[in-house]
Amino acid sequence: MSLAAELWAFLKARKKFWLFPILAVMLLFGALLVVAQSSAVAPFIYTLF
Repeated sequence: MSLAAELWAFLKARKKFWLFPILAVMLLFGALLVVAQSSAVAPFIYTLF
């Protein structure tokens, strides 16, 4: 079973749907940091944090 399917099953079974927005924001920030490390906008992104 994939990680996403297992996470969805956990959220559905435990009625923890409020965790989904938190996970989504964490994934977006992680993707932003990964993309910013290999580009010319890295100095501008790191000033936000």
